[in-house]
Amino acid sequence: MLTLSNLSFRPRLGSRRSWLAMPAIPILLTLLFFSPGAYAVTGSMDLTSTGVGFFAIAIFVLAYMLVMLEEKIHMRKSKPVLIAAGIIWGLIGWVYVQNGMSSDSEYAFRVTLLEFTELMLFLLVAMTYINAMEERKVFDALRSWMLRKGFSYRTLFWLTGGLAFVISPIADNLTTALLMCAVVTKVAEGDKRFINLSCVNIVVAANAGGAFSPFGDITTLMVWQAGMVEFQEFFVLFVPSLVNFLIPAVVMSVFIKNEKPKSVYEDVWLKRGARRIVAFFLLTVATAVMCHVFLHLPPVLGMMTGLGYLQFFGYYLRRSLPRSLERKRERYSRRGDNKKLEQLGSVVPFDVFNRVARAEWDTLLFFYGVVMCVGGLGFMGYLGLLSEALYTGWNATWANVALGVISAVIDNIPVMFAVLTMEPDMSHGHWLLITLTAGVGGSLLSIGSAAGVAVMGQARGSYTFMGHLKWAPIIALGYVASILVHLWLNAETFTVFG
Repeated sequence: MLTLSNLSFRPRLGSRRSWLAMPAIPILLTLLFFSPGAYAVTGSMDLTSTGVGFFAIAIFVLAYMLVMLEEKIHMRKSKPVLIAAGIIWGLIGWVYVQNGMSSDSEYAFRVTLLEFTELMLFLLVAMTYINAMEERKVFDALRSWMLRKGFSYRTLFWLTGGLAFVISPIADNLTTALLMCAVVTKVAEGDKRFINLSCVNIVVAANAGGAFSPFGDITTLMVWQAGMVEFQEFFVLFVPSLVNFLIPAVVMSVFIKNEKPKSVYEDVWLKRGARRIVAFFLLTVATAVMCHVFLHLPPVLGMMTGLGYLQFFGYYLRRSLPRSLERKRERYSRRGDNKKLEQLGSVVPFDVFNRVARAEWDTLLFFYGVVMCVGGLGFMGYLGLLSEALYTGWNATWANVALGVISAVIDNIPVMFAVLTMEPDMSHGHWLLITLTAGVGGSLLSIGSAAGVAVMGQARGSYTFMGHLKWAPIIALGYVASILVHLWLNAETFTVFG
């Protein structure tokens, strides 16, 4: 039998086992002195003032500190939050088993897991399409077009930022940021300073563009799916979002050298089916929107259906490849185009599952860890305390502004997940405000949004946490300005309740 009397806590200096034992001391003391039997057994238990609850908060904070130090310690951001999620839900399960309420904790875990699953599948399809377009040379062709046009660095800065703002309401901010980042890293290859500045601009623009469309950001999707704001009501955020993008962009553009990239022009040959894959992606987006608007089903259904479009098209490309190659060989032979004949020799069949495998899995696993951590802390009762402190103790406007800032640290998706779980009684104007602040507030730090986290992975070494942080004051200026514009232009929505 394990008792305190037969536990030895006398580690020797220099002993490997001592360093393993020492962290176990506070864990064991916490579990021993804060027995789960002391908790109420009626309904969901409030663990906010218990040792288990405090320990869970400490684990979450420690995990996020490791995430923020990713570029210093060279450890992928998914690792600490995955462990934290396991520990937090393990503590919950242990407490509930001791009190004979295991079915309650199991149900809560499954509900939280379902929330993540919809998010993961949605993002997985978007990433697969991005990878497919990259493999078909779509981004290389866009880069080649920009080089042929002879755009300067400053023009490229505005062009990629403007496109990010315009495309993200349709293709979502994450997908758009990845697309524009791919263009910038290829056009300005090797120029880390310009790539970092452009990626900051792209993240801000993509988040701002995504904030005024129900399909532009995961957070707006969550608000839309929850029925808090109708489809057309999001578009009143267009002007505040535009202000949020333009103010930092104008300031940052001053620091862009007005020179042309040193990249050498190359003739890029779009692979077979490239344009049709782009068309299928737009069809996938339309299918996801229609699934929600007309069928009242989650948009992820449309996205997964769109993955089916890509799979069928990939099957067609593979089966028809020999015939297509033969026709092209005959055509290029008649023309005497030896260069394209050589290119035909390197053609390989399109494989959808290779594109799935190249998705940013570290990002997807990071979201799993964050959503499960927040869900677990909410089940312990911390979201209830937060709701009481923010929406009862504060004015809803200040609460939503503060949550926007918090989203820059915790990531905007779990912040919105927490607000929707709390479901405070707010007007449409305030629901629109939290949609705006959670969307654009995530731009304050690189880890504050899906777009920022994904771009950090794609432009690893060029776009970094510290590289984004030094522009945070300018981004904050745009954040404040966008809120003031919303309060002014959409004042009447703050008197209308859902």
